[in-house]
Amino acid sequence: MNMTDKIVLVTGGNSGIGRGIVHRFVAEGAKVVFVGRDPQKGDAVLSEVEEAGGEGAFFPVDLSSEPAVEELINAVEQRFGALHVVVNNAGFGGRRSGISDGDKPGKRWDIMRGGNLDSGYFVSAHALPLLKKSGGQAIVNVSSTATWHGNWGLYCIAKAGVEGMTRAFAAEAAPFGIRVNGVSPGWIASDPAMEATASGSDDGTWDMPPSLLNRMGTPAEIASAVVFLASDEASFVTGQTLIVDGGMMVIDYPSRPMLDNVGGKLNSGS
Repeated sequence: MNMTDKIVLVTGGNSGIGRGIVHRFVAEGAKVVFVGRDPQKGDAVLSEVEEAGGEGAFFPVDLSSEPAVEELINAVEQRFGALHVVVNNAGFGGRRSGISDGDKPGKRWDIMRGGNLDSGYFVSAHALPLLKKSGGQAIVNVSSTATWHGNWGLYCIAKAGVEGMTRAFAAEAAPFGIRVNGVSPGWIASDPAMEATASGSDDGTWDMPPSLLNRMGTPAEIASAVVFLASDEASFVTGQTLIVDGGMMVIDYPSRPMLDNVGGKLNSGS
């Protein structure tokens, strides 16, 4: 999945899944511009990129602000002269949203939509002209398997919007040879605090396994899917969302004990 000399923009690239995506594109030869809210984390990842022999740039940008996004795209063009791939990875759940108990529904929605949906829309819309001009090849959006689960509240609504946006931009960008796809991660081991919360126990053991493979995924595994969809290896794939969750979505979890007890005997007798 050679990306040599491609200019790649990764939002939310200063930690977790985004950091893994940045490192994978650098390993494939790309020059990576990444965006995050924490300058210290961003500078740390930039140092990692440079130590690995890569070339990159970090911009601390509020992606829920359209003028800020417009400035970002202009800065990318001024610095690198082109843009070939956009990865809209930025987002957050309720724990990092800054939503307070007393916030009204409208404010809650503004915050959650701004960080998870508006950000990707603004970046895609303002980046598309530069992608066209540069002979760009792909946009990849990171959603979440939370889109399927109502218990994730506003986060699931915003991420469902990301998947709708993927299809809409795929139609708009197709005449220019630009493909638009998405990756929908399941439980990914990207944040120790999140892992402890997700497991449902104080010691980090899982009440219910986080996937059919009995483990969480890794940022590197999500990065592999993202780079594949951005590369020429996926040249006939557009408008799709690839679920990368270790099989979590193929079963209903209340029946997991039956799966553990019976397993494949229901079908293959194994």
